[in-house]
Amino acid sequence: MSSEAPVGIWLASASPRRRELLEQIGVPLQVVRCAVDEAVEQAEAPADYVERIARLKVAAGVVAAPPGAVVLAADTAVVVDRRVLGKPADREQGLDMLRLLSGQSHLVMTAVAVACGKRTRLVRVDTRVWFRPLSEDEMRAYWETGEPADKAGGYGIQGLGAVFVERLEGSYSGVVGLPLAETALILADFGIACWQRS
Repeated sequence: MSSEAPVGIWLASASPRRRELLEQIGVPLQVVRCAVDEAVEQAEAPADYVERIARLKVAAGVVAAPPGAVVLAADTAVVVDRRVLGKPADREQGLDMLRLLSGQSHLVMTAVAVACGKRTRLVRVDTRVWFRPLSEDEMRAYWETGEPADKAGGYGIQGLGAVFVERLEGSYSGVVGLPLAETALILADFGIACWQRS
C-alpha cells in the first residue's frame, strides 16, 4: 500500500453538520463555498425543489473546484402539507414553525448530488418525523438558545431539538443533513471510499 494522500471530495456546502457527517464516515474533504439562489419557485413541488437546489449547488461546486474533482452537495427541506419550511427569518417565524410542527408529523427531504466533470448522480431520501406536543414556554425557551435560527424547519434533531422528536421513519442522518448509507453508495460509484485515514 502506498503512502499517497487519501482521495477525498470537495464539499459544496458551508454546513458544519454535513462536514461532520462525512468526517464521521472517514471521507477526506475540502470545502468549496458556492452561493446559489435557494428560493422556492412558484408551484414547485417540494421533491422537485430539493433536487433542483442540490443540482445547482453541485454544478456550482464543479465550477469552483479543481478540474477532475469529485464534488458533493446536498439540500434539506422540512415539508408540512407540501409547504417547504426554510430557515426562519426571525423569532416570530421560528415560533410559527415550531407551532406548525408541534404534535404532528412532517417530512424531511434531503437530496444529495455528486458530480465529477459532466457526470452527476443524485439521490433523495425522505424521512417522516413525529413531534410531541410542545408548550409555548418551551418553544420560546428553545428559540432563545439560538439553535433554531439557522436550521431548516426551525429545529436541529442533532442538538437540543432532539427532545421534541417522538420517533422517525427513515434516515436519522438524512434529517441532520446527509443520509450516510445512500451517500456512501454514490461516493463509491465515483471511486471514493469511506473509512479513509488522513
